Amino acid sequence: MILQSFLNELAQYTNEKVTKAVLNGTYEISTFQVKQLTDSTLLMEYLVPAESVSEITLIELKSASGTVVSSNNVYIPVTSDTILKHTITVKEG
Repeated sequence: MILQSFLNELAQYTNEKVTKAVLNGTYEISTFQVKQLTDSTLLMEYLVPAESVSEITLIELKSASGTVVSSNNVYIPVTSDTILKHTITVKEG
């Protein structure tokens, strides 16, 4: 069994590593309205302005160097300013 304290450390590392969200491979968001770590769960919220993209088909969380930390294929139409919430929970599998 992995100790909770180690899972929390991994979540902290992930929190420090993720610096931006990239939508559809091109539109970068580096300002998070919320970026909060609670134990082993990281919550991020960010605003997608309606004029930036008409739909979202790919969400990537990346490090400052551009390394992909998380990648998700999605379909989200953007008809008005939209707040996206992204949660990463580090747990034993």
